[in-house]
Amino acid sequence: MAKVLGPKCRMCRRAGMKLFIKGERCYTTKCAIVRRNYPPGQAGAKNSKPRLTGYGIQLREKQKAKQFYGVSETQFSNYFSRANSKEGNTADIMIQFLEMRLDNVIYRLGWANSHAQARQFVGHGYFRVDGKKVNIPSFHVKPGSVITLKPRSEKYSYFETLLPSLSGKQLPSWATMEQGAYSAKVVDAPKTEEAVQGIFDMKAIIEFYSR
Repeated sequence: MAKVLGPKCRMCRRAGMKLFIKGERCYTTKCAIVRRNYPPGQAGAKNSKPRLTGYGIQLREKQKAKQFYGVSETQFSNYFSRANSKEGNTADIMIQFLEMRLDNVIYRLGWANSHAQARQFVGHGYFRVDGKKVNIPSFHVKPGSVITLKPRSEKYSYFETLLPSLSGKQLPSWATMEQGAYSAKVVDAPKTEEAVQGIFDMKAIIEFYSR
């Protein structure tokens, strides 16, 4: 798990776009991109559009993806190594590794408002996968798996308040959720286009690691 020690909003400003690292704050006027949409540092406002080399562009795309999912450099490079060793499109396989992390699934379902909060919930053992307690954020969820919230955890004020708002939430195409309950099923493998959503360029990331 990647632990960010510095200001999280600086990462969004450096990337030049919202990475939704701070959850609900990212959707308000307090978001750093709304207030100061230029790179951090003394020269940030003066040099808001720095020129990047091909390597610099690839590096920035890798950093954006890594920060969006909240994984460490070692974890991210390991996902590439595993994806590259398998048959098929490396970019699609790597996206599946990232999207099928349990903490990301919880985030995509709307049960947590950020990846950091999802990791915290998973680490506290709030969820079950196919009836078994899982407290490892990087746990790989497979198509056909059912994710549920522990009955005791449903009584927490956060989850009691959140449940009514989930009825109108748009879920990713690869997941379904039972109406009025914390029970969801992964029905398919994630698609690269749906996961990326213009946040980062997966092709550039593959090129970065294939140098």
